[in-house]
Amino acid sequence: MQEAVVGFDPDAAGEQPAAALEALISRVEEEVRKLQLIRFSQEDALSLGLLIVELATERELPVAVDIRRGNHVLFHVSLPGATADNDAWVERKARTAERYAAPSLLVGLRGRVSGGRIEDNAWFDQAVYAAHGGAFPVQVKGIGPVAIATVSGLPQMEDHDLVVEALTKFSRRKKKVAPAASR
Repeated sequence: MQEAVVGFDPDAAGEQPAAALEALISRVEEEVRKLQLIRFSQEDALSLGLLIVELATERELPVAVDIRRGNHVLFHVSLPGATADNDAWVERKARTAERYAAPSLLVGLRGRVSGGRIEDNAWFDQAVYAAHGGAFPVQVKGIGPVAIATVSGLPQMEDHDLVVEALTKFSRRKKKVAPAASR
């Protein structure tokens, strides 16, 4: 009988099974492959941002929500309970996702494959970057990342999962609208 692999917790201290880390990396890489949009405009940034806010408000989550294209902030909201610290985390996570063209969670997870953490490297400036979950590149098919959607205020897996949930719903809505618009 095969033993079940316990999920990897990026916030946990101590040793965790390598198989759990690899499984989480594979999951996030699959999310990146699946979440490819046809286009992404400023209007889309507003719609996606409002969708994240709707999900967070329904759950009474104390988060900051941000969507940006480089230094151009397309959407930003701090919900009740979010603080200026969350805005600082948003900035650092978004820079990480933009710099590495990958979700900030994935950057942090890949840094653990050899047993350490990316933050342990002197070249990784934690005043500028944060390899914690919550920033996810908005990708357009055939183009690549065109914006970064970020959530901060929850444990990093929850931040990441909220952005992925919203991007998944947003992507499905866009697919339903696209055929009708072409008629």
